[in-house]
Amino acid sequence: MAETMAEVLLQRGIEQGIERGIEQGIERGIERGIERGIERGARETAIENVLAVLTARFPQSDVQTAKPTLEAIADLDRLKQLHLTAVQTSSFGAFLQALDT
Repeated sequence: MAETMAEVLLQRGIEQGIERGIEQGIERGIERGIERGIERGARETAIENVLAVLTARFPQSDVQTAKPTLEAIADLDRLKQLHLTAVQTSSFGAFLQALDT
């Protein structure tokens, strides 16, 4: 049974729609992956910066004890604030108190 022109055009339209949908899905997936990678890198850098400041300012303290708590913080703004706190705080103990609030 021969396909009509309308059936052929409909089939081509469906195939093109599927292809475009797949392409858009892939593009969105790549964009989300890049965004997540950037966010993750920014968080890791913020944590490293906090620990570096604490290590430089309080070399006698075991600043690595703060690392698990810092790593549990998802909010980049909070990590940036903690970096400033690390720069300004009077002691490692005072930083730990700020970290717990």
